[in-house]
Amino acid sequence: MNLRAAPQRLPLLLSAAALVLASCSQHGSSAAAQTLPPVVTLSGLPSPTSQEIATTTATTEVPTTTTEVPTTTTEVPTTTEAPTTTEAPTTTVALPSNVEAAPPADQPLQAVGGHSGDATAAVQTRLLQLGFWNQGADGTYGFTTKQAVMAFQKYAGLSPSGLVDSATADSMTNFTEKAHASADNGTLVEVDKAKQLLFIVQDGKTIWTFNTSTGSGIAYTAPNKNDPTKIESGDAVTPDGLFKTTRERPVGWWAGDLGQIYRPKYFNGGIAVHGMTVVPSHPASHGCVRLSTGAMDFIWDQNLMPLHIAVWVHS
Repeated sequence: MNLRAAPQRLPLLLSAAALVLASCSQHGSSAAAQTLPPVVTLSGLPSPTSQEIATTTATTEVPTTTTEVPTTTTEVPTTTEAPTTTEAPTTTVALPSNVEAAPPADQPLQAVGGHSGDATAAVQTRLLQLGFWNQGADGTYGFTTKQAVMAFQKYAGLSPSGLVDSATADSMTNFTEKAHASADNGTLVEVDKAKQLLFIVQDGKTIWTFNTSTGSGIAYTAPNKNDPTKIESGDAVTPDGLFKTTRERPVGWWAGDLGQIYRPKYFNGGIAVHGMTVVPSHPASHGCVRLSTGAMDFIWDQNLMPLHIAVWVHS
């Protein structure tokens, strides 16, 4: 029953109740058994009839709606194109300003040891490409070739035997940079005592690399070659520092106080870069910077070490 409609029906219900009471007084208890009054709740409202309860509690059926899912057929393409290959971008690493790239050798170099021949000519050519000076690709394993091989071995961190073994041949074949000094600007001669190498640097670029031998660091005592009455003594040290050439001897051998030196270029008192017939892989001089006589001739002929050029010696 709708309870909101109850206030409007209340007068009618009360009137009906009065009529019933009146009937009860006229007909007595028998009439009461025949006609029962509606039950009145405490609120004064009649309880809903069983018919109304049935009506309000009736089950409302939820409509069953079936939605058909559309069947969509996607045809598989008959031809599938292979994905195009995207090449990975090539990353180029910029070299320092004082480093020049060198391509690998055209053919693998042979371990020629100290022998002459066509395979040695290939070694000589490769050494020149990498900046290690020698007298040319004549196939003769001479003094300057041995010196150039020794310089390469020192630079590459190999045992500096001066002979082309398998490790030297492989490293020389696959080397990718031209030898370079530490200096990256200016024009100078750099003497690296740690590596026992001498570099010619022009405008920040290393032009040539040579094997060298500097002061042994061993104390010495020896008669003066120019005055036998004098005794020369000291420590065989090539001092570090930045110097410049101050004097030179252009022709042949000269008698120094401690022996003959070839075409010297002096840069620190009596200490000079000069030619020598013996240039070992280790420090061995009284303090001068030794090169092969052929290398010294080349430096003079090409004017690679003029007067007043800077000479940087470091450890």
